[in-house]
This record gives sequence, C-alpha cells and structure tokens, in this order.
Amino acid sequence: QGGGSAVIDMENMDDTSGSSFEDMGEMHQRMKEEEEEEAEGEAGAAEEEDGEFLGMKGLRGQLGRQVADQMWQGGKRQASRAFSLYANIDILRPYFDVEPIQVRARLLESMIPVKMINFPQKIAGELYGPLMLVFTLVAILLHGMKTSDTIIREGTLMGTAIGTCFGYWLGVSSFIYFLAYLCNAQITMVQMLSLLGYGLFGHCITLFVTYNIHFHSLFYIFWLGVGGLSTLRMVAVLVSRTVGHTQRLILCGTLAALHMLFLLYLHFAYHKVVEGILDTLEGPNMPPFQRVARDIPVVSNAVLNTTAKAIALTL
Repeated sequence: QGGGSAVIDMENMDDTSGSSFEDMGEMHQRMKEEEEEEAEGEAGAAEEEDGEFLGMKGLRGQLGRQVADQMWQGGKRQASRAFSLYANIDILRPYFDVEPIQVRARLLESMIPVKMINFPQKIAGELYGPLMLVFTLVAILLHGMKTSDTIIREGTLMGTAIGTCFGYWLGVSSFIYFLAYLCNAQITMVQMLSLLGYGLFGHCITLFVTYNIHFHSLFYIFWLGVGGLSTLRMVAVLVSRTVGHTQRLILCGTLAALHMLFLLYLHFAYHKVVEGILDTLEGPNMPPFQRVARDIPVVSNAVLNTTAKAIALTL
C-alpha cells in the first residue's frame, strides 16, 4: 500500500452500490407495473365515461317515450271528447222534444195559408214531425209501387222509395235555403227542413187517396186543393221573411213549382201500370184470343165456276 500501488479490497464493497442487471430488471418490472396500473386506470375511466354516456342516452330515450305517451293520451282524449260531443244525444234532443198535440196542431196549420205577411211568420224549429211525414210518404209510395207492379232493374222498391222521398226533402231544402241566402230571406236550415217537411202533409193525403181510388179527375182535384193549400202555406211564410218583390217572386215561384211538380211525378211515375190495368178491366169483357166473325164479300157464280174449271184442268 505504501509503495503507491492501488489494491481494491473486494470484501469491503457493497453489493447494492453501482448498477447491475438485477437493478435494471427490477426497474423495468416496476415501470411495466406502473404502465399497467395507468392503463387499468384509463380503462376504468373510459368505462365510467361510457356508463355515464349510456345512462344519459337511456334517460333521453325514457323521456322521449314519456313525451310520446303523453301526446298520444292527449290526442286520444281530444278525439274521444269530440266523438262524444257529436254522438251525444242531448244535441239532437231539442229538435225532437215535441208533444203529439203540437205535432197535430202543426199538421193542421200546414194546410192553412197565413194572411199576415207584413211581419215574419213563426216556423217551428223541430224535425220530429217532418221526419215522420217523410217516412209516411215512403210507405205510401211503396204501397203505390207494389200495387202498380213497378219493376226496378237496379236496386229495390224500398231503396227507391226512401231515396226519392229523402232526396227530395233534403235536396230541395238545401237548394231553397241556398236560394233564400242569395235573396236575403231570414230563415235557417232547420226551419227550412221543418217548413218543407210539414208541406209534405198535403202530398201524403193526395197520394194515399188517389193510389186507392183511381180517377184522374179526383187526383187533379186533390192536387189543386190539398197540394195547393200546403204549397200556399209555405209560400206565404217565405214571403213574410223575404224583402223585395223580385226576391219573393224568384224564391216562392221556385219552391211552388218544385213542390207541385214533385206531386205530379209521384202520381204518374208509379201509377201508369195501375191505369193500364183499370182500362183493361173497364173495357169489354172479352177473352184475349177470341175469334171474331168477319164479313166475306159475295162472289158471283161465274167466278166460282171459272175457278173450279181451272183447278180441274190443272189436276
């Protein structure tokens, strides 16, 4: 040692001093474990974020379903309320709430023309009487069609009778109401239906009598008398509710023409066969294939002899 030589004592050296492969391995293992822990932490954070995202998405879907369900229930309630409003019988009750005595009085009044036209005449705003009169007219028309052996190629007798009567009542009422609106007449649609419906009372009487008693003269008497009275009643009421001579003439003339022509149509359209049968029955009672003797002109003997000789020569 004293001679300047350097001698290293290996026994006094610490194993942990300096760097070695073991130290490097431990450091690498420790770094790897730290990286794995960091990766696990990042994966856990990502899973938490995904869970939060899915939770928000599920919450939004649930809210959407609740909103859609509420909208559906609200629309269903509105639809049921509207349907119950239109289907409620209480709405139609005022138009059919009438006593039989009132209906009878209005039937009689429909045949009596009013004289006072200076102020608007009152019109019953009910539909029970007019509806019953239309059904009565359907029954009478059906009776006339059956007794006259009317043949309907398309449809049935009942359908034809109902279509004819209700078509006239509803169609003419709508047309006259539109014309009254143009002529500035003070009348509503319900009043027009009631007025024209009660005006069919004269038609019912006329057709019921003439379908059972088959005389043309009797029909024309009832047509002018009974049908004319009911028509004059309607005309007088419309005149009292219309201002202006031209408007009155157009409105009342149209209604009177349609009403009287409809009665003529109901009589002659389903009464022709009956009249033909009556004419046949009232004629001479003669079998259809009975032979009738005819007058043969007298032929002279010379002509007969000449004809006989000609036939003999031919044979």
